[in-house]
Amino acid sequence: MTLYELSGPVRVGFACNAETYERMANDEAVAALTELGSFTHHVCDEPSSWDEAPPENSAAIDKLVAFASNVDALLVCHGSPRLTGAILDRLPNLKIIAEVEGDRFSQRIDVNAAAERGVTVVDTTNGSSYPVSEWALAMAMIGLRNAGSLFRRMIAGEVLFTTSEERVNDLSWNGELTGRTVGLIGCGYIGRRLIELLQPFHADIYAFDPYAPRVLADIYDMTLTSLEQVMDCDVVISLVPLTPETRQMIGEKELNLLRPGSVFVNVSRGAVVDQAALIRRLEKGDIVASLDVFDPEPLEADSPLRQMDNVFLTPHIAGVTAPCGPRFLTLAADEIARKFAGHRTRHDLVPRAGVKS
Repeated sequence: MTLYELSGPVRVGFACNAETYERMANDEAVAALTELGSFTHHVCDEPSSWDEAPPENSAAIDKLVAFASNVDALLVCHGSPRLTGAILDRLPNLKIIAEVEGDRFSQRIDVNAAAERGVTVVDTTNGSSYPVSEWALAMAMIGLRNAGSLFRRMIAGEVLFTTSEERVNDLSWNGELTGRTVGLIGCGYIGRRLIELLQPFHADIYAFDPYAPRVLADIYDMTLTSLEQVMDCDVVISLVPLTPETRQMIGEKELNLLRPGSVFVNVSRGAVVDQAALIRRLEKGDIVASLDVFDPEPLEADSPLRQMDNVFLTPHIAGVTAPCGPRFLTLAADEIARKFAGHRTRHDLVPRAGVKS
């Protein structure tokens, strides 16, 4: 945590259910929040969803207001009631709200109402971007060597490569990441972290993201381009969130642009891809897919993806690591420190859409 000179001690509260607190609030995270001034926790247990706001519960709201009436900064997560304008009117001391795990879309905060009242809203869900970017890199490398196929053959009992000649002949297609073209579909937190991880491989990086400011191309020495151009790279990695705009954005047309020998990686959301079209493309046998997400989830037991030699599968684990939970809180502590030191926060939820800029 960067040491900022605060305007005074900050009273921080955290509203969430018991399970979330247990997962996130380790000694390091609590120390970071306590260092700001004071830190308290309010246990609440409202229904939590990535896609829908919790229903209004007047009793739970009254308890939250009683808890938060004197806090300067309020963290919310699973279990918290939705913070509406009417609730914010009852919290006159509140200066900043942090959604600490909202899957990049806030269901627990009326962002417009907060903006109207001069309350800053941030979202530190990007704490999971670190492991997702690592897993995207690993999935790309696994795909380039089609290691999933070798794993399947080994666990099936096949004895592989008893001679050096056999190994050389069988792995003549084996690919390396160094010097390849890598296409990113989406260039948000995960994409920018992944670009940093790709630097030692001297890859040429192309990205499709209509919302990415052009200055990113200069900062990260990459090329911002069209989706069609990205699909023509050696490795194509899907990193976009699921929105009405991105649902099934990668369909038959786009998948047929994948060049023979390329690798398609999806660590974003399964529904951004037309899964039936992806299966048809994979059936041609000339590309490899490394997939962490599916549509629907969990992946059906009889899905053809489970049997394909050119597919490597993991069960939506890219962003799930032990350090993730506490990181959400330490990032929130950083944001609160910036706010009360008079600096700009980094991870604001923007009023016009309730999503990150």
